[in-house]
Amino acid sequence: MAGTNSYAGPMSERWTWTCHDNTGEARQDLLDAGEFPSQAEAEAYLSESWGELAQAGVAAVTLMSEGEVVYGPMSLEQQA
Repeated sequence: MAGTNSYAGPMSERWTWTCHDNTGEARQDLLDAGEFPSQAEAEAYLSESWGELAQAGVAAVTLMSEGEVVYGPMSLEQQA
């Protein structure tokens, strides 16, 4: 018996960072990192770039997946 299979493979998620200035306002003009194919790649980018982002005026970031908040805002201030 022939059946139909509607499985189209794994869904591709898009992971992005939303940047916030020191007032808490979201500021996409402070970051143009684009989209990442996985949470791990998004977090690796932040791990490598947080210092530069902080110097550019980013005070905090929020990780988003498909438009939903995963976590954040997370401060980029160095802890003493």
